[in-house]
Amino acid sequence: MINTSLLLFGIFVILLICNIPIAVSLGIASVVTILVTGLPIEMFPINVYSASSKFALLAIPFFILAGNIMEKAGISEKLITLAKACVGHRKNGVALVCVIVSCFFAAISGSGPATVAALGVILIPSMVKEGYPVSFATALMAAGGAIGVIIPPSVTFIVYGSSSGASIAEIFMAGVIPGLMMGAALIGATLFCARKFELKKTEKASGAQRWAAFKDAIWGLLMPVIILGGIYSGIFTPTEAAAVSAVYGLIVGIFVYKKLKIRELGKMIVTSGSQTGVVMYVIIAASLFAWVISVDGIASDIGDWLMNVTHGNLWAFLLITNIILLIAGCVMDATSALYIFIPILLPVATDMGYDTVAFGILMCVNLAIGLVTPPVGVNLFTACSISKLTIKDTFKDVVPIIVSLIVVLLLVTYIPQISLLLPNLLN
Repeated sequence: MINTSLLLFGIFVILLICNIPIAVSLGIASVVTILVTGLPIEMFPINVYSASSKFALLAIPFFILAGNIMEKAGISEKLITLAKACVGHRKNGVALVCVIVSCFFAAISGSGPATVAALGVILIPSMVKEGYPVSFATALMAAGGAIGVIIPPSVTFIVYGSSSGASIAEIFMAGVIPGLMMGAALIGATLFCARKFELKKTEKASGAQRWAAFKDAIWGLLMPVIILGGIYSGIFTPTEAAAVSAVYGLIVGIFVYKKLKIRELGKMIVTSGSQTGVVMYVIIAASLFAWVISVDGIASDIGDWLMNVTHGNLWAFLLITNIILLIAGCVMDATSALYIFIPILLPVATDMGYDTVAFGILMCVNLAIGLVTPPVGVNLFTACSISKLTIKDTFKDVVPIIVSLIVVLLLVTYIPQISLLLPNLLN
């Protein structure tokens, strides 16, 4: 058992050090381990099929398409205009706009990097213009995008639900309060850090300007209401909601805002298909890796070790879990991390009496923080590509932001009722 685990994880780590993409590293490590240890190779195609044919995963391409459509339709600009009209005149107004709009756009795109890409090109220059250092503006935008992983609809939640068997609708509802708490934490970090910045004042918008901005953004604001309201009222499933969101985005983009052209639809579908292909490739490779972990007893061995080292203490186990996932989030994407660690950590958590849905939120918040944590943080990398900085340039400014998010993580970890409040009310 030990030799198998050393072989599997050893090959995986060596390939990562050689800068091989994570999905490829997972696949190669799994296949080599299967061949060397004599595990049934015929399980390879069976596992690939079972990993990619889950009904819940059909939601991923539709949510990705919906996010691309709403971005092209100019929804991000209209949400920013509305937020500026409401809070832009206040001290730290543009930073508040960044956090607020990130929360709203997260409820449309379901993706952290997509949120950063859509909003960063507008908000990073706006924050710099108001007097924020470009490094702080970059770090805050990256952290704002991390909310996209937690506020539903979230592709990461869909992956967790399909892998763990938890109700995706309940996970969606459970992510609302932690997502808003992350937004509040970012606002607190901004107010703390901005004391030393010399910021410009912005003229207060009139009531008429606010009303005009609200009317212009109302179609974008309605999208998460339709998606989540439809799911929780039982009108449609999360997968059907994803298709509805894509159709709704098309109608708004073509007939309401009139920024989308029919001829652009084909290109958007191809782009969304390409992005979906990347996600599915990661899912297939990671699920094969997870299968090797499970079938060869590695997961149960690690689980037994965790039970022994923590002496069955739930709080100690949760602390170790957070440390493991925070480190994992620094070096790999959320999808890979979920497929690797769910078969290892979830059985131990449930044996100790921790709720499956609450544990999913715990895992996803950890991995969301990883999106803004050097050296690999995908959101931070995306934001840096917009501001033309290196990740090293943002390190000083990203640390207090990460600390504020870790405070939220600890609250969500040790008070699972925070996550379970809305699902329990729903039930």
